[in-house]
Amino acid sequence: MTQDNTFDARNFRQALGSFATGVTIITTRCGDGSPVGITANSFNSVSLEPPMVLWSLAKSSRSLPAFETAQHWAVHILAADQEALSNRFARSGADKFAGLEPETGIGGSPLLGGCATRLQCSTAFRYEGGDHIIFVGRVLGFDHNPVAPLVFHSGSYAVATRKTNSVAAGRSESRHPAAGWSEDNLAYLLGRAYFQLYGRIRKHVRLSGLSDLQYFTLATLILRKHLTLDGINQVFAYSGMQVTPDVVRLLADRGLLHSAGEGGDAVHALTEQGRQLTLRMIAAAEAVEADVLGEFGACEALSLRNLLRSFIRQTDPGLPDLWSDTQPAG
Repeated sequence: MTQDNTFDARNFRQALGSFATGVTIITTRCGDGSPVGITANSFNSVSLEPPMVLWSLAKSSRSLPAFETAQHWAVHILAADQEALSNRFARSGADKFAGLEPETGIGGSPLLGGCATRLQCSTAFRYEGGDHIIFVGRVLGFDHNPVAPLVFHSGSYAVATRKTNSVAAGRSESRHPAAGWSEDNLAYLLGRAYFQLYGRIRKHVRLSGLSDLQYFTLATLILRKHLTLDGINQVFAYSGMQVTPDVVRLLADRGLLHSAGEGGDAVHALTEQGRQLTLRMIAAAEAVEADVLGEFGACEALSLRNLLRSFIRQTDPGLPDLWSDTQPAG
């Protein structure tokens, strides 16, 4: 750990960035009634009895006069999906409320929607704090949503998640003496998680008389609509499985898809019957997912998805993106 006592402003800011914070938007109204709002991560709690919170604003801020004269203001603790709103209120000189329809809170403070928590406050104290003014407010009312909060750490947005309990963490540190690897092996963790999740979905697939390959083919065609056999196989080449002409033929015999053309040039698409069956399968799969993620908190579920997306981007060998608007070749 390096020690720096020179208090270089840039280095000091970077050092403070190691402390993860939430992200808030503070709003009030000017004397003329116009709304004012700024993004701040300097928010903190002060007291429970009475309920009090604080935040700080740079003396150089153009919004400072409005908050110095305001008797009421609102703190919005942002949800994880409100990064764009945070960026909007971090800019200066723009009409930050353009297109928004805020509610009117206590003392006329604008209240933004979709937040993790909203606190309506009255000004209790103002203090000089170096190059900032510290505002302390008494909380007059609040509302809360059980959603993942937006987090700021080391100059970037982040997502909060809980650590695994100590018993599970202790188990994963041990290594199998014969195999030479631990329970933290990533291929094992990802593989087991997939097979256990899909194992629950497979029950619904089998009840519909489908094989895994038939289900994957239908699920691909509901997104891609018209594909050749090569195009279907390109989309989920990562699975290591191969859709054969027999798989397509069996689906066609059941009236679930139709084909135009001959041989390898034939283009396949779902029939209405196939579309309806696939939608039922997708709904069943989403129900299984919701049941599994119900054991997680909102933060953990969001973190899991973000980490998996990052892992896919890092390891992608250049496969077609199933969710893009560009059709794969073939």
